[in-house]
Amino acid sequence: MKNWQLQEAKNKFSQVVDEAIKGDPQIITRHGDSVAVVISYDEFLKLKAKKEPLSKFFGSVSLEGLFLERDKSGLRTHDDLSS
Repeated sequence: MKNWQLQEAKNKFSQVVDEAIKGDPQIITRHGDSVAVVISYDEFLKLKAKKEPLSKFFGSVSLEGLFLERDKSGLRTHDDLSS
């Protein structure tokens, strides 16, 4: 896998796509953060065809940097849910 700064990826888009077609996903970064991945259409179809349980998907995803906070406002009533 190769990292490309967004501007460089735009300037060399054909090369980015060629590498993805060869089976090597290409990571696009913006301001040093990974923001996108270019993969081949065949790889996309393989991923799309996988029918995995949602729990397996979340087990394979990095949650690094994700902040979750529980709503402490109390229990919701049926009226809260229907509006």
